[in-house]
Amino acid sequence: MRMKALLASTCLVTAMACVAPAQAQTALSGQVSSAEEGKMEGVLVSAKKDGSTITTTVVSNDKGEFAFPADRLAPGHYTISIRAAGYDLDGLKAVDVAAGGSTADVKLVKTKDQVRQLSSAEWLISAPGDDRIKSFLPDCVGCHTLQRIFMSTHDQNEFKQVFIRMGRYAPESVPTHLQLIKSGGARSERPRVPAAMMDAAADYLAGVNLSGTDHEGFGLKRLPRPKGRATHVIVTEYDLPRKEAMPHDVIVDSDGHAWYSDFGSQYVGELDPKTGKVTDYALKLLRDDQPKGALDMEFDPDGNIWVGMSYQAGAAKIDRKTKQVSTFPLPPEWANITTQTNMVTPTHMYVDNKVWMTDTETHNLYRLDLRSGEWENKGEATSADGKKISGYGLPTDRFNNVYMFSFGDTRIGTVDAKTNVAQIWATPTPRSRPRRGRLDDQGHVWFAEYAGNAFGMFDPATQQIKEWKLPTPWSEPYDVVPTKGAAEVWTGSMLSDQVARLDTKTAEITEYLLPHTTNIRRVFVQETGPRPVLWVGNNHGAAIVKVEPLD
Repeated sequence: MRMKALLASTCLVTAMACVAPAQAQTALSGQVSSAEEGKMEGVLVSAKKDGSTITTTVVSNDKGEFAFPADRLAPGHYTISIRAAGYDLDGLKAVDVAAGGSTADVKLVKTKDQVRQLSSAEWLISAPGDDRIKSFLPDCVGCHTLQRIFMSTHDQNEFKQVFIRMGRYAPESVPTHLQLIKSGGARSERPRVPAAMMDAAADYLAGVNLSGTDHEGFGLKRLPRPKGRATHVIVTEYDLPRKEAMPHDVIVDSDGHAWYSDFGSQYVGELDPKTGKVTDYALKLLRDDQPKGALDMEFDPDGNIWVGMSYQAGAAKIDRKTKQVSTFPLPPEWANITTQTNMVTPTHMYVDNKVWMTDTETHNLYRLDLRSGEWENKGEATSADGKKISGYGLPTDRFNNVYMFSFGDTRIGTVDAKTNVAQIWATPTPRSRPRRGRLDDQGHVWFAEYAGNAFGMFDPATQQIKEWKLPTPWSEPYDVVPTKGAAEVWTGSMLSDQVARLDTKTAEITEYLLPHTTNIRRVFVQETGPRPVLWVGNNHGAAIVKVEPLD
């Protein structure tokens, strides 16, 4: 009787029924099921200890079983949550984890509010209409999810006013933290939807939102739950102490600390994953009347961190050892009202003692001379036959020649650091919108095709571009990163709450679902352990996310 009582004390009393004793190598294990499906594969089960800032998530296998490794959950009281399309957790949502391990079964019930579970990608998959008329909507997720639009009650004229008003906000805005673009610049006059399609866009949205009805007028389509290899993963989320923090780029240093750029505030943060402690370092305010926040974050050859300061018009360097912050403002005469120095690249700066930077607004390329500390203006990248290209992503090769991805169209290009002459190539997919990417150690250029919904790879030797389409429609990948030897390549979605892993030998793509709505920008692979680990920021969720595949 005493043994039975002791076992019962480690199990959930109502919502989770006690099952067989946990094996020594697990902290918490059990089975997920529902009345409708019985044992359920692909359910994300999350555990967060009381008072902790760290949430750990595992996924149930084809037998409905889940297990948290013993080294991931210390003894204590944990809140339990789940993610499974069309289902909610039934009953009590907590469990005690004992020192020797605990067991608990998770019961699910059909949700009564499926609408609020949909990802932005699922809204686009569900909504009627041609993909061409829906093509402007992914640009809205930079500030908020598409649920906000589809559940609105605006009519046609009100939507037109919204398009104009949204154009006045900087990309560094979210509904709870709006930042206006300074009036008078070219960008401040642009509506979020091109004028030529404003009428059609307003008519479309007023026809699919709640303006004429009290419920959505179309069937909801859900993405399938993870299966097979997509369930072999552990996801760890680290809450940031500033709830308004917007982690845009996340990179991991040689000590295993994760650094992030804050897209909405003048900070760079450092996370110690072992403790969850976060330290923020303030960036200098260069233009008080402009939107705040930083975007691109890169390591230089010495392991120090550089960030592009966006509307603040300059770049900053953080010495990783001393934590000293140095600032390199753009000369005022080169900065206009809506200048955005989003990208800075010090990766191969010791080749010629130059750091690259670009102004997304004016399209000018700049180089910082490390000896003099002064910027040189290279102007807009131009090919020998007079064609021009501007770049969003800005990686460099081993000779410090810079590559550019033209987010507005289909092209990528490179600029020779010595001659300043550009070469330009177009992707096979029309309107692919190349966004950001990296070079692998063989010199291949990997990039995300945002509107092309694909991984892209440019081979400088053959000057050919190859593409791998993502299985999930409307994933809209923002960035890609190859591992060493390019055995696999990773990307993340701004719309589907998924990260994707490409096996370059087999062309197999595995998509891993994340536990929460996750607006992903930069992707970074850490390769210090037995297999690569992915890091991303939840730009709208004030959290840093680590994704560990188990195979």
